Amino acid sequence: MSSASTIESREFRSPQRKLVRFFQKSRDNWKRKCQAAKQRCKLLANQVRAVEKSREQWRAEAEAARRRVEELEQMLAAQKR
Repeated sequence: MSSASTIESREFRSPQRKLVRFFQKSRDNWKRKCQAAKQRCKLLANQVRAVEKSREQWRAEAEAARRRVEELEQMLAAQKR
């Protein structure tokens, strides 16, 4: 049995005008909550991408600096010999 037929077969005691307002308000609140969660999710995903990009840039800079230090240490050791 589908949920639509379950709702149709149920008799409500409240006037239909009140039920309509209640269900519309409920739907609007649900939509608002869903949209806020979706926006927050998108914001966090963008933030994660930005942090990963920044971290990768720092990692590349640190690796380049480490290679440069090793190169200079080798040059210094060669000069000392």
